[in-house]
Amino acid sequence: MKSTALDLTRTLIEEAFNNGNLEILDEIIHQDYHYRSPESEINGIDELKAFIDDFRTGFPDLNLNIDQQLIDADKTCTCFTFTGTHLGSYMDIPATKQKVKIDGIVVSRFQDNKIIEEWEILDMLSFLKQLKVVPIEM
Repeated sequence: MKSTALDLTRTLIEEAFNNGNLEILDEIIHQDYHYRSPESEINGIDELKAFIDDFRTGFPDLNLNIDQQLIDADKTCTCFTFTGTHLGSYMDIPATKQKVKIDGIVVSRFQDNKIIEEWEILDMLSFLKQLKVVPIEM
């Protein structure tokens, strides 16, 4: 039985990001996977695995909570809240031991019952303020 698009995005978030099960990506991510955000671009499963591993190294207690999901044709839109404690280097920022809580949104597109493309927006200003690497007041 084929997974639904919502199941695939939930699996990506819960298994890969929250639990660190990177092997699951081989089952749910298309070989031509492409990810874009204002800060980065990822091509392929191996780069995605490295991205998640780096994220989990920086925030070993990270949790992405799905707040809302919408689906339309071959795309889903997932609104989420990211929480975690910055205990390791991430984005060349040494561990600050700061707790963060940030909102984000990701649009995922599907092909052949796998995630092939994603666009993500994360509240990076709030993220950097909570890490205390940019001033709170600007």
